[in-house]
Amino acid sequence: MVAASAIGYYGNRGDEVLTETSGRGTGFLPEVCQEWEEACTPASEAGVRVVYVRIGVVLAKNGGALKAMLTPFRLGLGGRVGDGRQWWSWVALDDVVGAFRFALEHESVIGAVNAVAPQPVRNEEFTRELGEALRRPTIFPVPAFVVRNLFGEMGDALLLASARVSCERLEGAGYGFRHPLLPEALRAILT
Repeated sequence: MVAASAIGYYGNRGDEVLTETSGRGTGFLPEVCQEWEEACTPASEAGVRVVYVRIGVVLAKNGGALKAMLTPFRLGLGGRVGDGRQWWSWVALDDVVGAFRFALEHESVIGAVNAVAPQPVRNEEFTRELGEALRRPTIFPVPAFVVRNLFGEMGDALLLASARVSCERLEGAGYGFRHPLLPEALRAILT
């Protein structure tokens, strides 16, 4: 059984490198992720191999986080979010699908697996790379107070929180990422 989960499990952890063995964070998203994963306990207890794919910030042209960012960035209105120092553990949609398939096909994969690219980046680097890929300036930052006023707690959890997540278990099991580096992933997605 392969179940979708999210790196929201780890919560806001600053610069700490998070692996599949790192503990759960605090707050709403970590609690939801834990409860979601615990819902699979009956399958584990029945002897079924269970994998929880903890998905990072998904980059896809027609969906995921990237789609929401494209319009302002294409208009030259893109910029870092907050101070831009928060880690964004991103992953191309092709690799999300690849991680699920890998988990289904490899009996050695059990438990939590982080579906994130091998090189997480800070928001300020993500912003710069997206601007370069679109050949647009990225000079309009979105202050943290604006994010909090517009989106409340979810804005904090989704845009301002920092999660430097490692794909240690997936890579260790032999998964080869199609898009391991952000500039190449953006080029492939946006062409």
